[in-house]
Amino acid sequence: MAEACWYVVHTYSGYENKVKANIEKTIENRHLEDQILEVRVPLQDVVELKNGVRKTVQKKMFPGYVLLNMIMNDDTWYVVRNTRGVTGFVGPGSKPVPLTETEMFNLGIQSANIEVEFQTGDTVNVVGGVWKDTVGVIQSINQNKQSVTINVELFGRETPVEISFAEIRKM
Repeated sequence: MAEACWYVVHTYSGYENKVKANIEKTIENRHLEDQILEVRVPLQDVVELKNGVRKTVQKKMFPGYVLLNMIMNDDTWYVVRNTRGVTGFVGPGSKPVPLTETEMFNLGIQSANIEVEFQTGDTVNVVGGVWKDTVGVIQSINQNKQSVTINVELFGRETPVEISFAEIRKM
């Protein structure tokens, strides 16, 4: 089987998150989870000064671009290329060119996988992100995305939430 690489897709400016959501929905509908592994809109923290108040906000590192970790074949190319808001892959002509290891490192994309000591059914504590200090039971583990799905109580209901490996600790 072919190796997954990172590719860059050009989008209409301001449509990056919409394109990301559309591609993720298509991946789910067409069951391409094993071919298109991750869709990213790279963000960076920027300190803004408004009315004398310092505020940290997240801004897009590359407006108009979305990163994809995928196995390039006719199906995946077609799905991504025909997503509303996508103008094309970055590369000469219509041929997508994968990012090199150096380019990925400079973007902060680590290619090494994190080995985890937990498994489905383990209770974990979220130590970072939006769900910090939440306790949940692991429902599934996705090694490709380096994340787990846990159930959290939200408005009195159990809701599945995807959390990065880096943001959880085994209890």
